[in-house]
Amino acid sequence: MYHKIDRYEVSLIYYPNCDILSRKMLDQRIKQLRKKAGLSQQKLAEKSGLSYTVITKIEQGVAKRPSIQTMVKLADAFGISLDKLIGRE
Repeated sequence: MYHKIDRYEVSLIYYPNCDILSRKMLDQRIKQLRKKAGLSQQKLAEKSGLSYTVITKIEQGVAKRPSIQTMVKLADAFGISLDKLIGRE
């Protein structure tokens, strides 16, 4: 899956003062999408190619600024766009 990424979209992930998705909301959003998909943290890790530790750190709010590569892998695992992952759609 290909994701078009421009500076504005990337800034939504990296900057804590964005209006669309705060860092606190990101952990809740990932957890919500995972549960809606019926996936355990381990299954999401396997499906996304990320480690179980990365998934748990994101959901616990420990990973404050996931990389764009991590966000793309999560979006691909859920079968959604980056926009939808961060709550723009």
